[in-house]
Amino acid sequence: MEAVGDALLSAAIGLLFDKLASADLLDFARQQWVYSDLKKWEIELSDIREELNDAEDKQITDRSVKEWLGNLKDMAYDMEDILDEFAYEALQRELTAKEADHQGRPSKVRKLISTCLGIFNPTEVMRYIKMSSKVYEITRRLRDISAQKSELRLEKVAAITNSAWGRPVTASLVYEPQVYGRGTEKDIIIGMLLTNEPTKTNFSVVSIVAMGGMGKTTLARLVYDDDETITKHFDKKDWVCVSDQFDALRITKTILNSATNSQSSDSQDLHQIQENLRKELKGKKFLIVLDDLWNDDYFELDRLCSPFWVGAQGSKILVTTRNNDVANKMRGHKNLHELKQLPYDDCLKIFQTHAFEHMNIDEHPNLESIGRRIVEKCGGSPLAARALGGLLRSELRECEWERVLYSKVWDFTDKECDIIPALRLSYYHLSSHLKRCFTYCTIFPQDYEFTKQGLILMWMAEGLIQQSKDNRKMEDLGDKYFDELLSRSSFQSSSSNRSRFVMHDLVHALAKYVAGDTCLHLDDEFKNNLQHLIPKTTRHSSFVREDYDTFKKFERFHEKEHLRTFIAISTPRFIDTQFISNKVLRELIPRLGHLRVLSLSGYRINEIPNEFGNLKLLR
Repeated sequence: MEAVGDALLSAAIGLLFDKLASADLLDFARQQWVYSDLKKWEIELSDIREELNDAEDKQITDRSVKEWLGNLKDMAYDMEDILDEFAYEALQRELTAKEADHQGRPSKVRKLISTCLGIFNPTEVMRYIKMSSKVYEITRRLRDISAQKSELRLEKVAAITNSAWGRPVTASLVYEPQVYGRGTEKDIIIGMLLTNEPTKTNFSVVSIVAMGGMGKTTLARLVYDDDETITKHFDKKDWVCVSDQFDALRITKTILNSATNSQSSDSQDLHQIQENLRKELKGKKFLIVLDDLWNDDYFELDRLCSPFWVGAQGSKILVTTRNNDVANKMRGHKNLHELKQLPYDDCLKIFQTHAFEHMNIDEHPNLESIGRRIVEKCGGSPLAARALGGLLRSELRECEWERVLYSKVWDFTDKECDIIPALRLSYYHLSSHLKRCFTYCTIFPQDYEFTKQGLILMWMAEGLIQQSKDNRKMEDLGDKYFDELLSRSSFQSSSSNRSRFVMHDLVHALAKYVAGDTCLHLDDEFKNNLQHLIPKTTRHSSFVREDYDTFKKFERFHEKEHLRTFIAISTPRFIDTQFISNKVLRELIPRLGHLRVLSLSGYRINEIPNEFGNLKLLR
């Protein structure tokens, strides 16, 4: 449902209004003779903004409205690029003027002519022509978009209000949510793991199977962390998040690294790594959790399991998966537990724990009654109950609860996307600035573990954090943004490292669906063998750092001067030294003149090229 996707347009346009209101920028615009154009932008955008909410609803069934919104979103990005360039040029001139004043004030006449015309320097002339042409082109596009709008018969619809922003967040609840209704399942899984059944392989497989959002990982973690039984029963235990990108080498290395409690070698030889793992596991009773396993290739799975044969009798592999075939091919069909929907009463407890966090339920019987009806729509999904509870957390207005209960999103079906309605609603009712922060996270691949501070710095560089009226630090505001998204289950603590965070795969799918072509993870393109050109609307991109990255890997970015984010991310491959082609540094990156975020962390780079000085918007 694309409607929830382009709902973030209101946030983008709001940001444009803030920039257009800047006194320094308007003074500079007067000097460049484009002041009247910027005022036209403001008038046209005000008119568009009033009908944006109707457009976001109608695009569900009207392709022409959907295309119009796409063009508007692309133009809004280009507008922001131009205004940021203006802000840069204005600041540069201010600094130059201060330096001139410090060295000796020029005559008033010359200063006036230089300021008004700015044409004594040929370079200034060319810059003026280039910037003016960009403004005129945007003005033309905006005029066309406004003309198209009149043909779509859009109506003025009030925006969704959201009083959730600013409500307090309780850290203990956010980071350690209460688990309800899985006590019986926990005992069943523990019983399977403690059963010392004789096998030819010395290890046996226990599998937890359920659809997304039912709490497979939560149950597995509940079992894994049981010190009284599990920790005492096994000599070693390790946890690996597998995800849909199956990599036997990465998985084996992760297990070896945990088993040795140290960093493994740089070897990329799977046989050698597995041999080292065999030595660590030999004669020991172990428990290994393979969380979120998708691959059903029998031979790949069999190869992964080859080091486990040397363990002591009674060793176990605990698999969580959505697919019964995966469990069967892992030999987990004998000890298979199919996780059913969470009982209604337990779903209600989860919802109420989050929704009434700072309220006494007994004092709000009407809200409690509406909440019960909302939980009926959650389909027994604890993720859905938690997300909607977070959405309505401490909300006192009945109209907002009823807006969720009677939303058209519950009735919407999309064959191309299996995102549950509750998650769609949790996004749709986010504050506008949080929408942009949320969708930006699709720059990370599925199950990628990120740090809170690292993500906040990226938000800051992208200009996604609004300046507060009380002039609080951007870092503090970013911290508040993060905790708000965390409380709504947009993020969750990593099962393997509680100091890092991940997005649930269904939440990640929602964010990816919302972002569309705006965010691109390059390795997903390679995985799907997509050799087509990168869409012109792509603004943010990431890629997994390899041992040596050549220019060919990135050649499709050569003409993408509107790219804003270009970051290298690491995977648990434990490579100390990685390299990137000098051609990428000298010929590609300097062409990406609108970059705000650039990260080449982890590469061995001896010298930063002078051409990087062209990246004037880099933050």
